Amino acid sequence: MPASEAPPKYPGARRAAPALAAFAAVRLLGLAVLAVWCAVAGSSPHTLLSARWDSLWYARIAAEGYGYEVVLPSGAVHSNLAFFPLLPWLERLVAAPTGLSYGSAGLVVSAVAGLAAAWGIFAVTDLLHGRRAGVLAAGLWAALPVGIVQSMAYSESLFTALAAWALYGALRGRWLTAGLLAAGAGLTRPVGAAVVAAVWTAAALAWRRGERTWRIAAGVVLAPLGAAAYALWVGARTGGGLTGYLDVQAGWGNGFDGGWAFARFVGARLASSAFLAGVGLIAGVLLVLWLYSLCVRRRLPAALLVYCGIVVALALCASGYFGSKPRLLLPAFPLMLPPALALARWRRGRAAAVVAGLALASAVYGAFWLNGSGPP
Repeated sequence: MPASEAPPKYPGARRAAPALAAFAAVRLLGLAVLAVWCAVAGSSPHTLLSARWDSLWYARIAAEGYGYEVVLPSGAVHSNLAFFPLLPWLERLVAAPTGLSYGSAGLVVSAVAGLAAAWGIFAVTDLLHGRRAGVLAAGLWAALPVGIVQSMAYSESLFTALAAWALYGALRGRWLTAGLLAAGAGLTRPVGAAVVAAVWTAAALAWRRGERTWRIAAGVVLAPLGAAAYALWVGARTGGGLTGYLDVQAGWGNGFDGGWAFARFVGARLASSAFLAGVGLIAGVLLVLWLYSLCVRRRLPAALLVYCGIVVALALCASGYFGSKPRLLLPAFPLMLPPALALARWRRGRAAAVVAGLALASAVYGAFWLNGSGPP
């Protein structure tokens, strides 16, 4: 990037405005298509966005706290301790002065967090590749096939916002900010470990370069506190000690098996009448791995590669419900940087047309998805 195009120390609202506008336009299109689809299908978009699947668990935590569980006929226990507390805390904070239901408050949190995430994605991309690529990266992230999750009372948008800004802080050498935001990410989703690892990687490289200050040490210490505090609290509450949280996740069927269960799931599709679905899953995995390889080849900063690599590995190699995998990949926003950089070389109209086409496809798929199996 030429020196004249170097981004400012902080990407303010004026500089980020096109990225925020692109994100908002894509998400509003998705909500508009969902509203039309639901009107035809006789379903409620508000219910689909705020009162089904995980959003119900978050709302119950906001209303009643922890301690609720469901025992399945198989004997498996689904405990709400599997859900990290930051989103329910924010739902309660929004609901108290507004009178909104906790589910509706979750929609408010996700809307604000989505804009913050788009801003953070823009900031990281702008820092590395310039403003135009930053705008396109934010637009592409909004237009992902499962982008509708960004508008649900789920924690993906909140987590991505914290992760993106933590990474920006680490890349800029703002270690206290990076550490605090990483701690917040650790209170949001289990994959907060990826943000911690990224901050530690950036700090280790800075230390190696001779930047040895108390701020780096403080950032390193702060980063894991959120996830560690919650995991230790769950362990103390359940009596499971250091592995208590893992035991809770095991009750949901979640674990890390290197992708073996997912491979068997894909194999079963290939050997059945759902052959094309199996082919589609393989194509999706190959696309994700190809995009990550492009990130490596373009020599993205090590912190971004570590963060993205862990998010992708945990999403693809977990043994949990396979329908969740696409949304589990949503926080892997560095995958958007190579295509954003490629589109930035195109004429503005052509690049905008590509993003618009992807946005429309995402909107239609999101409406179909939520009115069908939906994101678990």
